Amino acid sequence: MDLDTVRGIDRRRLLGWGGLAAAGVAAGPLAADQPAHADTATSGLDRIPPDTRPGGAYDRYIAKLAAEDKFSGVVLLSHRGRTVLSRSYGMADKEKGIRNHQGVAFNLYGGPFVSLSIVQLAQQGKVKLWDTVGTYLTGFATDIAEQVRIHHLLIGTSGLSFPEHDYQRIFHSKQEQHAYYQQYTRQATLEVAPGAGSDKPGWGADVVVQIVEAVTGMTFWDYVHKHIFERCAMTGSAYYTRPQWLADKHIAHSYMKQTDGSWVDAVRNLDKDSPYPGMAGQNNARNFVPDGGFVTAPDMARFAEALYDGTVLDPAWADVYTSVKAPNFRGSPGFTTYGPTAHIVEGQWEIGRGGPHPGSSTYYSIYPDTGWVGVVLSNYDDIPLQEILGQQTQAITGASPGDGDGDG
Repeated sequence: MDLDTVRGIDRRRLLGWGGLAAAGVAAGPLAADQPAHADTATSGLDRIPPDTRPGGAYDRYIAKLAAEDKFSGVVLLSHRGRTVLSRSYGMADKEKGIRNHQGVAFNLYGGPFVSLSIVQLAQQGKVKLWDTVGTYLTGFATDIAEQVRIHHLLIGTSGLSFPEHDYQRIFHSKQEQHAYYQQYTRQATLEVAPGAGSDKPGWGADVVVQIVEAVTGMTFWDYVHKHIFERCAMTGSAYYTRPQWLADKHIAHSYMKQTDGSWVDAVRNLDKDSPYPGMAGQNNARNFVPDGGFVTAPDMARFAEALYDGTVLDPAWADVYTSVKAPNFRGSPGFTTYGPTAHIVEGQWEIGRGGPHPGSSTYYSIYPDTGWVGVVLSNYDDIPLQEILGQQTQAITGASPGDGDGDG
């Protein structure tokens, strides 16, 4: 697909959601028999497929998983700002008997906030996306400082290789954790030429975070609170600390599945790890401020709407953020953007991000051409996430599982 075609699609989808917001349409729940726009002519794009509604195929599928203890958490489907389906299952805190519900925040994997923050600063003229790391940060090797650009960090072609994290270390303050990451990133080496691509892509989120901090004079956590969470009215979302995670009944505890089939509360058992490949030896609760932050499902739906109505980025810069930059360098189908991964499903764009994390599995999906948003937040790390996403896509688009270019 050529760049002009992508831009045209982005402009149309921005106008679609922006126009809805400008008209003052309330974001309320959608009754089972209520059309998406009772006051407008119903088109194919505005139709609410039966499988997305309460009692539909997707709803029944999630309920079956929960009944088998294969899902604990929240799912949400919304269309043009109106909730179509909202379900909660399982326990946020098994020890205290607190159930999951829509107001519970889950530890997010693959959040959009790092890349969005730097694009916000680019919109303001405070950074340039082609600037090098050395423009803003000191202490990196000369080749990194002079050759690696923000653009490379955002799309996974920086060529950087980082040392292994000390996953067993337990952090006891924001300051200790912040200092560790400052030192850790400066041990990076340049493995391949920036921009070349690699089977070991050089994602540079930790470096981007430090550029945001250097430019704004704020911690990254404070920046996101002020310029993303507050703007989007994401009142239940935050970069909570571990003590808050233990004390606040509105934060779901993360449960890591062990090899014997038992579930272990990650935040109450810092000596326990996830045993699964890619997460083995890890427990995100050891961070004083857990990676990814915490979000509620309604907040992620609000975020999706805000991305396209000018709340967090001007329309032209939202185009910069979400438009395709390259094939996905992680080896799975899809296309890289500055934020989520993009796919084409049944002739329309789907952009989303997420995956399993020690004790949690999360994913958000945005269908900007038709105004659909899907959110999956689980405090179990061993759920059939790919299958859930396939069922969600099938419900929204009518596609058969496996249609499109896949998940990335």
